[in-house]
Amino acid sequence: MPRPLRGAIPSPNIWNTPHVYELENRAVDPEGRAEAAMAAIRPWDGATVLDIGCGTGYHLPSLAATASRVIGVEPHEGLAQLARRRCRALPGVEVHVATAQALPLPDASVDVAFARWAYFFGPGCEPGLAELSRVVRRGGAAFVIDLDATRGAFGRWFSRSVPAAYSAEAVERFWTRQGWHSRPLDLRMSFERRADLEAVLRIEFTPEVAEQAVAETTGLEIDYPNVLRWRRF
Repeated sequence: MPRPLRGAIPSPNIWNTPHVYELENRAVDPEGRAEAAMAAIRPWDGATVLDIGCGTGYHLPSLAATASRVIGVEPHEGLAQLARRRCRALPGVEVHVATAQALPLPDASVDVAFARWAYFFGPGCEPGLAELSRVVRRGGAAFVIDLDATRGAFGRWFSRSVPAAYSAEAVERFWTRQGWHSRPLDLRMSFERRADLEAVLRIEFTPEVAEQAVAETTGLEIDYPNVLRWRRF
């Protein structure tokens, strides 16, 4: 696949195995709890919406069903090409190859912005958050969905797979200082095949942790504790 933009932080799951990450996207949140929680805070019917780190564009069609304009931004050119292919028949959807810290949009041009599973580490995200403040117009909102490393087996596996310097408490303090709100978001993954579940676990964690996660997980479902963060503008 074409190379990502300079300045982008590598995503070891979707960048390396987009076909497996597609299985994960299909499995996550079958009840639609995440979108319902965000829509209750700031709906996007008829709005201009921005999906930061849109990957292969999995969420763009559902956003386009009610929004007037949908903009996907993805720093990995190969994934952006897949997103464009996915949405080529959808009017009002565009995909740009760009980073969160250099959004190719005018000031005050977006009503609602989303970033799913892209801001785990808090400190260091300041340039991207500054760009959100620039492009989201007054009355709009931005949402970030992150894995909650403090809860459940998935959080434990995640904590064992990230660098030792990672601190969930420090991340939470970062978001509070930035003026964002947060609430727990209890999601789940539900798979049709055991092989798909195991493949997803193996792209999410280090090899040793992944094998333990596979051994600890029975059936076709995984609890997936997340945290929803948001800020109004």
